[in-house]
Amino acid sequence: MPLTRRQIFRRRRIAFFGALAVVLTGVGYLATTGLVPVPAEAATLTQPAALTQPAAQPAWPGFGASAIGAVGFPGVLGAAGDPASVPIASITKIVTALVVLDAKPLAGDDPGPDITFTDADVDIYYDVIAENGSVAPVVAGMVLSEREALTAMLVPSANNYALSLAVWAYGSLDAYLAAADAWLARHGLDDTSVADTSGLSTASRSSPADLVEIGKLAIADPALASIVALPTATLPIVGAVTNTNKLLGQYGVDGIKTGTTDAAGACLLFSTDVKVGSRTVTLVGVVLGGANHAEVNPAVAELITTAKAGFHEVALTDKGAVFGTYATAWGQSSRAVTAEAASALVWSDTPITGVATARTLSLGSANDNVGSVEFTVGDQTVSVPLVLDRAVEDPGPAWRFSHPGALSAD
Repeated sequence: MPLTRRQIFRRRRIAFFGALAVVLTGVGYLATTGLVPVPAEAATLTQPAALTQPAAQPAWPGFGASAIGAVGFPGVLGAAGDPASVPIASITKIVTALVVLDAKPLAGDDPGPDITFTDADVDIYYDVIAENGSVAPVVAGMVLSEREALTAMLVPSANNYALSLAVWAYGSLDAYLAAADAWLARHGLDDTSVADTSGLSTASRSSPADLVEIGKLAIADPALASIVALPTATLPIVGAVTNTNKLLGQYGVDGIKTGTTDAAGACLLFSTDVKVGSRTVTLVGVVLGGANHAEVNPAVAELITTAKAGFHEVALTDKGAVFGTYATAWGQSSRAVTAEAASALVWSDTPITGVATARTLSLGSANDNVGSVEFTVGDQTVSVPLVLDRAVEDPGPAWRFSHPGALSAD
């Protein structure tokens, strides 16, 4: 039976809307698969290898007490012998210099203010001679700059100039001693005390650890550091003076102060710059209680040599080192690599550990930051960024349309 016009129209309408539904469904599928984010992938990480170095083996003197430290490294690196406070002889003059400079600072090569010496300074000179202390000439009416007076105190180790400078800076010995006590307390030097300006008193004492800190403070002052490094000097009236530190210029030694009394023995507070890889390390150390400086000096030389060997410039990572790999579901891959090289200067067996972390990744451009490697070096942290070595690009419509189940639902 032929279809009526009504039936034909109904069938056409059903076919049209059915086709429209199929088209709309297809369009919706295509739109959905084309817009849904691709899945995020986690990196497969490789952790840094252990980098802790062998323990240092400094050659400690077989006498007295010793300690060594380095600028930029807290406290002491190592010590031997009794750590208690002991008489320190003329090393006391470094405290005198620092306290004088606290009141009367010198900048750069500035000679500082003029000091006119009087009959009182001449009396000090003769008093020191009577005590069998070391002296340098002084004449009433003579004028020296502050820098020249400090040179007379430190290079030939003149006790009389130590006292004259302290009185000039503070008005009296008692005022100086009060200022010195306050200065020591302010710098946390609890094991150090001074009863005079020159160290002839056995009550002027310090510990090896405190002396390392005092040495660091001394070489941090440009004026003081330049004076203690002088092998010789020529001063008005005083004349030519020679440094009592016979190690100057050997093993890189550029300071700081000798000391010798019956109670203290032969002592040396020293500093030296040593090369470790591409870096320079400033060592500060002290050796106390030697029989004489002929015994102390070779012991210091050996301590410097062996302490230097305990430093290491450690390459933490090269630039471009691979610490992670991304592999996508659509076959692309990229690596998480270090954006820069990093190294660390370490002493002895300072622990070195590292942890690599990286975020999950959907898409990314080359050099995008994706994480970091955190190196812990003792109590310091060195952070190195991780970046992509190549782009992770969208897989495109063909893969999207054929892998709907792999697309993110988020």
